[in-house]
Formats: sequence, structure tokens, C-alpha cells
Amino acid sequence: MPHGKRIAELLVDIGAVKLSIDPPFTWVSGIKSPIYCDNRMIYSHPEARNIVVDALVSRIKSLHVEPDCIAGTATAAIGWAALVADRMDLPFVYVRAKAKEHGAKKRIEGDLKPGWDVVVVEDLISTGGSAISTVEALREEGESHTADVVAIFTYEMLVATEKAQSASVNFHPIATFGTLLDVALEQGRLGAEEIENIATFAENPKEWAA
Repeated sequence: MPHGKRIAELLVDIGAVKLSIDPPFTWVSGIKSPIYCDNRMIYSHPEARNIVVDALVSRIKSLHVEPDCIAGTATAAIGWAALVADRMDLPFVYVRAKAKEHGAKKRIEGDLKPGWDVVVVEDLISTGGSAISTVEALREEGESHTADVVAIFTYEMLVATEKAQSASVNFHPIATFGTLLDVALEQGRLGAEEIENIATFAENPKEWAA
């Protein structure tokens, strides 16, 4: 997609994405990774932020469904989903990672009407777990029609693709791991051998560091 390379360039230029083989980054899951992505940094850069929102809106408008509502995954994508909903003049809700322990004890925050077509906005997709959990909450608790997740970036992990297929969810990322590596090589940030090494990460993340 035309926005993919531009978004990848922005992620690298503002430092939202960092690449390092030695030492690698350690994710919360314990996985050793050559890449770390923090899309929340984009919020602090108005020009980049507007470009990302434009790209998210464009991708949503290209989908087979015209949404009645935009939903964001908590917490990283709440801001992106709210910005997109505002730009599209649509209702906005967000979905908690787990239900509140008090009050209504619900996962969905906002006024979601049963039967609405909802598109989910996610900041990045790694294993796909949080995005799919969000879709399932919207379907079950919210009684909505939800199948599409639009994301800023994806690590292109096979496990995410498999989970999405099993849950009948469609991922629509703007920038991809592969595009990012192309940009890093083009800009001379890493050499060809390093890029080739890093490229194998998405194939088997748990074993890459070994």
C-alpha cells in the first residue's frame, strides 16, 4: 500500500522503531527480539501523527464494510482510535484488556449499540492476541459485527496470521516488518547481512536469539 513505506520511514526517523542484533531487546513475554516498536512516540510529533491518522482513515475507507463505530484497544491504541473516529465523525469506544472489577464490570467503554458494524484500530500487531481479544469482546459483550482490525504496524508473525484465521478476523496493517527492513537498508542504517539476520525473526521469534 502507498502509505506503508512512508509510515515505516516515520517510525525509523522519530525513533519509534529501534533495530539491534547485539544486544537484542527483551519483550515483556521474554522473547529476545532485534526490533522494538513504540508507536506512542508518534503522538508527540504532530506532522507524523497526522500522516498516520490519514493512513488509518484511508485504510478503513478501503474496507468492504462502512463502520458505524471505531473501537480502540486499551491502552496504546485508544488515542489512535479516538483521532480516527473524530476525523471520520463516527462514535468511538475502547475495549479494556480485562473487565473492571467494580461497577458494571464491563470491558467495553462507551455507548456501543447492538448490531453496529465496528472496525478496530490497533497500534501494532505482534502475536495478534490483544487485537483478537478485542474483537471477541465487541462481538460477545457488544453484540456487534466486527471482523476487521486496522493497525499501524505488524511484525508479520506467522502465529498472528494463524490466530486471525481461526477467529475469522482480518488484519489490515499499514506498515510491515518487511517494509521497515527495506527502509533501514535503503537508509544505510543496517547492512545487508544484518537485515537478512533480522528478517528471520518473524519466522520463529522464540528461537531467533539462539
